[in-house]
Amino acid sequence: MITCNRFANHLLRCAGALSVACWFHAASADDSGSPWAQDYFPNTELITQDGKTVHFYDDLIKDKVVAINFIFTSCTDSCPLETARLRRVQQLLGDRVGKDVFFYSISIDPQTDTPEVLKHYAEKFHVAPGWLFLTGNKDEIDALREKLGLFLKGVDDQGNKDHNLSLIVGNQQTGRWMKTSPFENPYILAYQLGNTLHNWKHSTKTTDYADAPQVRPPSTGEEIFRTRCAACHTLGGADSVAAGLREIGPDLIGVTRKRDPQWLQRWLREPDTMLAESDPIATELYQQYNQVAMPNLRLGDEAIAALLGYLEDETQRVQPLPTKEAEMSAMEHDPAHHHHATN
Repeated sequence: MITCNRFANHLLRCAGALSVACWFHAASADDSGSPWAQDYFPNTELITQDGKTVHFYDDLIKDKVVAINFIFTSCTDSCPLETARLRRVQQLLGDRVGKDVFFYSISIDPQTDTPEVLKHYAEKFHVAPGWLFLTGNKDEIDALREKLGLFLKGVDDQGNKDHNLSLIVGNQQTGRWMKTSPFENPYILAYQLGNTLHNWKHSTKTTDYADAPQVRPPSTGEEIFRTRCAACHTLGGADSVAAGLREIGPDLIGVTRKRDPQWLQRWLREPDTMLAESDPIATELYQQYNQVAMPNLRLGDEAIAALLGYLEDETQRVQPLPTKEAEMSAMEHDPAHHHHATN
């Protein structure tokens, strides 16, 4: 089980994997032999961000391809990142979301997360139609989480909101369900939702892995950017999807040249503390990007150095400086250089 307090380590472990999905198969949703057949799902009553009452089975999943996760809006680390990541998947699927693919985020803190609070949260992330944010009775929501395999007694019921971060994806009509990570590559998630879950009964051409092209292994800094930063930030992306992400966070090309190195290192280490201290730059970014707070990703010194090195390399690739200037910039953003220079 992946929980809020363990999500950062999980992201690093999964960064190089193509998929962390686990499929549950059923010949048919109406097949009584299937563990996830029609009778399995509760018809839990829930309330949408628009105040509409719906029922989990009848209204949300029956005959639909769906993605379901559990969040709470006061979360300051994993939930905002998870929401931003799924927003990217929604953008990739386009207007199919709400037509043949449906997204549901259900609150584990319904006492706080009223429909009005959920609506504001969805608006902050510029969520498009077809994605519902839902609240309801806490005991019934916990029972639903347990049915979906996303609630572990002794962990999720300790009152600290530490919770399973897995994403449930499935097609109720065919009875095929999958538990995966919401931090999966968004293109893979979009393909699974838009193609695999719709067409899984159809035969496909088998490809020999020996014929697959060689893939360049990413650096540590690139892995960190892909798994933790790319949900909210672009790196010089000009396409419409990438440009839309800038509504959540700034493009990071040039950030290592624009910001003071020590400020950047602290910002990556403890953004929540800096925002609480009303740091001027942190406050300005918070206001500029629709009051979506930078989550604390719990990065250590080595991870921060690797990430900043990758951002500087990408900046140099896109906006090259003369060789001597590039070398000086790299030295300025090397924590080891700062350590020696100040001792």
